[in-house]
Amino acid sequence: MIVKLEVKKREQSAAVVREGGRIPAVVYGPKQEPVSITLDGLTFEKTLHTAGESTILTLVGLDEEIEALIQDVAFNAAKGGVDHVDFYAIERGKELTTDVAIEFIGEAPVTKSGASVTKAVHELEVTCRPSDLPAHIAVDISVLVDEASQIKLSDISVPNGVTFTADLETVIATVSAAREEEPEETPEESSEAADISSIEVEKKGKAEEESEKE
Repeated sequence: MIVKLEVKKREQSAAVVREGGRIPAVVYGPKQEPVSITLDGLTFEKTLHTAGESTILTLVGLDEEIEALIQDVAFNAAKGGVDHVDFYAIERGKELTTDVAIEFIGEAPVTKSGASVTKAVHELEVTCRPSDLPAHIAVDISVLVDEASQIKLSDISVPNGVTFTADLETVIATVSAAREEEPEETPEESSEAADISSIEVEKKGKAEEESEKE
């Protein structure tokens, strides 16, 4: 999926750009000289939410259209929102290597017994042509039926034209055994413990008094 994103060359300082509701950004790549640009803040945040970081974006509004990936997004911790974006211009027709998010689907039957699913990996590095780049990698956790179950990279269906760069033995998801609940303390046990504690305090007090008399 390729999404178009309207941008403009940046001619003002980053602070002024942000005050106007736009985001300062830069686009660069192996065959692309760095270009400082700006983009509408609300439009970009919506695109980031719906398309994700592994979607190819066509940047329009410059001298020529540029196909790019979102390389890095800097967020403003104090005010919230996006502070700056780095775009990586890709070479058309050539393979690229990038990270693609994992989307876990289905329900794990093992959770019905109290066990939990540990999702060890949340994105995978892939190599492919831009036209074959998937928006995400689907991983079905419904195969996790008992505490011995696990999902390795070798268990995942590889999209057409895509190669995983990680070891095929990489564990993507596994199962953590159900925790045994500690028995609750009964009121009788609690009262008994309190009585013993008060007796010990009383004995200690008497011993101190006798010591003072001596």
